[in-house]
Amino acid sequence: MVPSGLVVLTDRWQARRPLPEVVAAAVAGGVRWVVLREKDLPRAERAALAAALRPLLAEAGGSLIVAGPDPLDGDAVHLPSAGPYPPPTLGLVGRSCHDRAELARLTTEDYATLSPVFPSRTKPGYGPPLHPDGLAELIQASPVPILALGGIDTPDQVHTCVEAGALGVAVLGAIMRAEDPTQAAATLTEAFRAASPRPLTPTSTNPHGRPPTATREEGQ
Repeated sequence: MVPSGLVVLTDRWQARRPLPEVVAAAVAGGVRWVVLREKDLPRAERAALAAALRPLLAEAGGSLIVAGPDPLDGDAVHLPSAGPYPPPTLGLVGRSCHDRAELARLTTEDYATLSPVFPSRTKPGYGPPLHPDGLAELIQASPVPILALGGIDTPDQVHTCVEAGALGVAVLGAIMRAEDPTQAAATLTEAFRAASPRPLTPTSTNPHGRPPTATREEGQ
């Protein structure tokens, strides 16, 4: 299964509360996928944080993905566009992409993010933004399912990304900076559900020949 719906990226420096509390609140609001960043931490501290977050997600049927090639005793990673290539062999591997050339380098990855879709408060000046038309064009060129990332804060932006073909939307500041992460997560999760009225259904093997993953029914 690949990430879909609302996916939360962590940043403890922007969080208004301790990170486990923010993640727990987001899970209460419907989040089932979290990408642990915090790359500045020593491995032992980061692994301990991963160990604290995994049960919060597992109790709700969710999963933790670790940013970088080290899964921190788990089985899911999200890699940067710069490498490593080829990706490690794990249960779930994603990669950050920003243009057609980076999408073309994908091999055995299960999904990718495309960013930035909109101007981002988290990374001001990062871009240029793809905007919805650019996102849709790259999604059509992608060999794997896509999560839209960058500057997504509102239900309307979620709708726009889903209409462009994204299987999910990844957010950071919208949850980390929220006064009420549960309500913020619930609002964006409901926006995604409203934009995706049909359930996800399995497809045939994906372009890399791996087992079926969830995607949208044709015509959505």
